[in-house]
Amino acid sequence: MTNEELKQDFESARIKHIHFKSKLRSFLFGNGGAEGPVRDPEQCGMGIWIADRLRGKGAYAQLPEARQLDRLHLRIHQEANRLMDMHQAGQVEEAIEGFTPLQAIADEMVSLLGTMEAKLRTEA
Repeated sequence: MTNEELKQDFESARIKHIHFKSKLRSFLFGNGGAEGPVRDPEQCGMGIWIADRLRGKGAYAQLPEARQLDRLHLRIHQEANRLMDMHQAGQVEEAIEGFTPLQAIADEMVSLLGTMEAKLRTEA
């Protein structure tokens, strides 16, 4: 894979990640939307990217950060489910406030993506 292809692939992962956060934020502010991709880590775009590239014989599965990113991805969905449940139980303000700690997990995921991309570029 060329450096340009790596860049595009990891940029697509970042966009999928931003899309997830946008869907969650939209839900928390009462705009609804499909819950499946926000609740289920295997349905969201980032989850599909992870399953394809970081597990089994995926292109980046050899990187130690792959397992760490997969774990963080599961954790961010657990937290999203907790916030969505709070919102549905009428704890709207608390759910919205809970987005800030979730952002710390999200930032860690983006950092890992950058680390992985940099490692792969040096190997290319």
